[in-house]
Amino acid sequence: MSSTPPWDVHRLPRADGRTVLVTGGNAGIGYFVAEQLAGAGATVVIGCRDATKAATAMTAIRARVPDASLRHLRLDLADHASLRSSVDELGLDRLDAVVHNAGVYLDGPARRETSDGRELTFATNHLGHFALTGWLAPLLSAAPAGRVVTTGSLTAKSARLDLDDLDTARDYDPKRAYERSKLAQLLFGFELDRRLRAAGSTVLSVLTHPGGALDSRTPSRPPLRVRTTGELLRGLPAALLLQGKEAAAWPAVRAVLDPDVRGGQFWGPRVFGLRGAPRLEAVKGPLADAETAARLWAVSAELTGVDPTFA
Repeated sequence: MSSTPPWDVHRLPRADGRTVLVTGGNAGIGYFVAEQLAGAGATVVIGCRDATKAATAMTAIRARVPDASLRHLRLDLADHASLRSSVDELGLDRLDAVVHNAGVYLDGPARRETSDGRELTFATNHLGHFALTGWLAPLLSAAPAGRVVTTGSLTAKSARLDLDDLDTARDYDPKRAYERSKLAQLLFGFELDRRLRAAGSTVLSVLTHPGGALDSRTPSRPPLRVRTTGELLRGLPAALLLQGKEAAAWPAVRAVLDPDVRGGQFWGPRVFGLRGAPRLEAVKGPLADAETAARLWAVSAELTGVDPTFA
């Protein structure tokens, strides 16, 4: 663990003039990441497939941040062939940060695949962000201090990757597929940090996880979502350990804005890793497996046809 200066989640440093892409910024934790960054003055690009959902999210943000600078980028992380054109549509000469937040968690027993035959959870959560990073590399490198913020999950700490069956064709289970995809994301983030350091890049790779987040603890954001009184009351027993999605966004927001954050750091909630202000966490166990991370990188580059390279 490292000591860090005090950080006030309610008094964020200004981010005027900076542009941040938040994948999945139209809902859930990603929405609150976008809202908080917009409140700090950043121009926030909401990456999602559905323009209507993005517009709803932007309406909710502007209700709280009237002068918010917001854009929508059509982004389908499961369609890897579309990502290059999506990045071209940004029309930017630099990007200060990307928050890899979007993800799918399938709750049905049926295994689903993308159009190119990849298991949907792994293809979206890991491979999509891996390829997106490759196409964003020139824009991030052009920023004075670009950042790639990758959002993992506590579940990744108990997962194990099978590099010979990343699509979980042999033992598919939706929960297992999600856990493996989140471990893959974190291994990617740590391997990216090693490669950025080796290249002498000014871009930082920072990793986060949101802890435990519940809808019942999440404040309303109409017209995006309205929490009912019944929902709030039903969630009270969990309030001792878990938090809402507004608080779950704090680690990612700190990873973008804190000038003292360093590459390769892993940020999560302070209280048992489940709730509270963000703090540094130790990198150990499967997260510290550099050999597996390097092998995963090679396989991911082969599967996507993209090998993220930073000058």
